[in-house]
Amino acid sequence: QVQLGESGGGLVQAGGSLRLSCTASGRTLSSFSMAWFRQAPGKEREFVSGISWNPYNTGYADSVKGRFAISGDSAKNTLFLQMNSLKPDDTAVYYCAARPSSSVVLVDSRHYYYWGQGTQVTVSS
Repeated sequence: QVQLGESGGGLVQAGGSLRLSCTASGRTLSSFSMAWFRQAPGKEREFVSGISWNPYNTGYADSVKGRFAISGDSAKNTLFLQMNSLKPDDTAVYYCAARPSSSVVLVDSRHYYYWGQGTQVTVSS
C-alpha cells in the first residue's frame, strides 16, 4: 500500500507558475508508476502527466505539453509537477495517482489504484 498527499496548489494569475508536490508514504515512490490527473467542475477526470521508472519514461497530455514538467525525488519520496505558463483552462483539482510499476505511461485513470485527496489550482485571467 501507499498513501499519497498533494500540496502546492493555490491561486495564480495567467502566465504564472506553480509547483505541485506529491509525497508518498508506506512504500517508496519508485515502486509505482505515478501520474497527475485533474478534474474541473462538470468535466471528466483527465490525464495530465505520468512517469514510469523502468524503463524511465514520461508522458504529457497535449494540452500541457511544453508547459508542464513531471519529475521525482527518490530521496524525499516525492513527485513534482512544475506548471508554467498557466492558463485559466488549467483551473482544476489536481490529483496524484499511483499504480503498480508499469513499463509504459498509462493515461486511463481506471488503471490507477491509489489516489491523493487533491489540491486546488485556480488560474485567474
